[in-house]
Amino acid sequence: MCRNTATPRVEVSREPGPVLVDGPRSTWTRPPRCPCPDCITSPSPPGDTQLSTSKARGAGIASFVGTSIEWYDFYIYGTASALVFGKLFFPEASPTAGVMASFATFWVGFLARPLGGVVFGHLGDRIGRKGTLITTLLLMGGATTLVGVLPTYASVGMAAPALLAALRLVQGIAVGGEWGGAVLIAAEHAGPKRIFYAAFAQQGSPAGSILATGMFALVSLLPDDAFRSYGWRIPFLASAVLLVIGLVIRLRVEESPEFVRMREQREVAKLPVAEVLRTAWPLVLLGIGASGVGIASAYFTNTFILSWATTDLGIAKGTMLNVLLVVSVVQFVTQPVGAVLGQRWGAAKFMLAAFTVLIVMTPVTFLLVGTGSAPLATLGLALSIVFGGSSYAALAGFLAEAFPARVRYTGISLSYQLCGALIGGTTPLIAQALLTWSGSIWLVVAQYIVIILLTMACVAGLRHRAAVAAKAGPVTTAV
Repeated sequence: MCRNTATPRVEVSREPGPVLVDGPRSTWTRPPRCPCPDCITSPSPPGDTQLSTSKARGAGIASFVGTSIEWYDFYIYGTASALVFGKLFFPEASPTAGVMASFATFWVGFLARPLGGVVFGHLGDRIGRKGTLITTLLLMGGATTLVGVLPTYASVGMAAPALLAALRLVQGIAVGGEWGGAVLIAAEHAGPKRIFYAAFAQQGSPAGSILATGMFALVSLLPDDAFRSYGWRIPFLASAVLLVIGLVIRLRVEESPEFVRMREQREVAKLPVAEVLRTAWPLVLLGIGASGVGIASAYFTNTFILSWATTDLGIAKGTMLNVLLVVSVVQFVTQPVGAVLGQRWGAAKFMLAAFTVLIVMTPVTFLLVGTGSAPLATLGLALSIVFGGSSYAALAGFLAEAFPARVRYTGISLSYQLCGALIGGTTPLIAQALLTWSGSIWLVVAQYIVIILLTMACVAGLRHRAAVAAKAGPVTTAV
């Protein structure tokens, strides 16, 4: 009972698990405002701070712009790995071995992402979301620009691939801290509509892919000698301009209202990663699996299929880049539908339905791409990306709701970035190895379907924990 009123004080569960269940609409349960110690120390639900729609929209747009730039930087490396890095940095290897070696440096970025998640998750949960995001943007933009001036193997020998791997490492650390903060800066301004506004950060992935693929499509118009000499550097050097734009926008964003509330009430975790591993490690494991399709699908499309189509199927490099550009536009246009439906129907329910259709679409996609026809490849990839992309839109808010605010940055960053290291970064490497070993694309199809099934199981597991947590304490919202 509250000391200052006769109204029973509303208890809010401190359980580290998710506090949401599938339902048609979001509702918020608020404790009464009161200065007594009982009420001050009682945590309020995530939507306690209600901002205007315009502020929520502004935070979402800023999150979208920042993640677009970061993903552009990350994707141009993957595209360059498939098209040119093997020849420039591993020239003594066979064409297939050169591609696999470039994919291995590509994976280095994914291995570094969990480290970035831990470091910047700690900073984001301790000192705030905004400052952390500015740091990650500077790191990513700087590393990407330096790749554009990197000497090749012909100039400095083995130092060239070593420097390339080192810069990829910095990229991985930066993006490892970026994603979680971008999701939270949007979601924590949004109150009960966090599934929808968290998806603004997810729009950065297709937007970055459009920018990266479009840039490489333009420079691929150069003669081959010019492309290998200086053309491939242009997309990396352009990152310096995007970095300035991103900084201007990001500096104008206000700190997350939920973090401000925690800081005022002295609820900030002292060592977030230790608290997550002690109290919420099952959520991290389930979060890793639940992120599988969202991360792996992009690298099946933008990296492995690009290499397969241009190396084995005979589709011209410029043509295939145009195919991927169209597919990225399709994803950008259709992905917000997943955010709307995830907000309305429940994120888990919608994601599971989308994954079910994606299982059916996967063999169709690879069959159509395997024809060697650019129009059919476009159709096949578009069919796949509609369902994979729409589920990706709902993923951000789904994971954000799974962790308590005091360790949310660390929790979702660890889940997403460990998935990147274990599943995303290995996707093109394993797919290329399976294709080389078997000579058939069907083992690659099986690889993708296994990832989809794993993702479905983990999404269902997180939803189950949400239902259990909801029965144990008050329900604060519905996903």
